[in-house]
Amino acid sequence: MFIDHLLAAQADPVAAYAMTTGRMWSLIAAGLGLAGVAVGGLGLARATGRLRRRAAPGTGTGTATVAATGKRGAVVALAAGVTSIVIGGWVIGAAKGGPGTGYGIVGGYLDLILGLAAVVLGVLVLNRARRTT
Repeated sequence: MFIDHLLAAQADPVAAYAMTTGRMWSLIAAGLGLAGVAVGGLGLARATGRLRRRAAPGTGTGTATVAATGKRGAVVALAAGVTSIVIGGWVIGAAKGGPGTGYGIVGGYLDLILGLAAVVLGVLVLNRARRTT
């Protein structure tokens, strides 16, 4: 009797391809986190000299252009990473069930990981951009 009562209290699973609000917010935050990782990775590659941008004719060596791009990339990566972490935490906190219930909890944990990676890359790019100026 007790087990029947527990099984009746569980949330009904949602179809695998159904788009719920929790899954939607998880996807939005994952996109932000992934964009932050991409921008942070590109900024880190530019800051280390692997992807140097060429200066316009008559403007010098282009070091200031690379530093400005690095700082901008760092800020974008930090903002996207923090936003991904906040949305992912909100999705996890609002979830009333585990994986397969439609609350997007798996995506929320992915958002935390991607957001943390974007923040770490943003901090690295910011530190390297400060060193070059």
